[in-house]
Amino acid sequence: MWMLVAIADVALVVATASALVVMMVLAGAMIVAGAIAGGLMLQRRAVPQRESVLQGSVLRRRA
Repeated sequence: MWMLVAIADVALVVATASALVVMMVLAGAMIVAGAIAGGLMLQRRAVPQRESVLQGSVLRRRA
């Protein structure tokens, strides 16, 4: 009888450890994905040139 209890204990430990490993792998994947997304957002990008408001045809100063 005690052998069945020991086997059940080992099965519980293995099940708990595997669930913990899965959670740690998922957390690690989310951290890596966040680091990649953050790195992409922090990269310098070319800013499109817009027509200046002062030079536009709508807002011109009178001399």
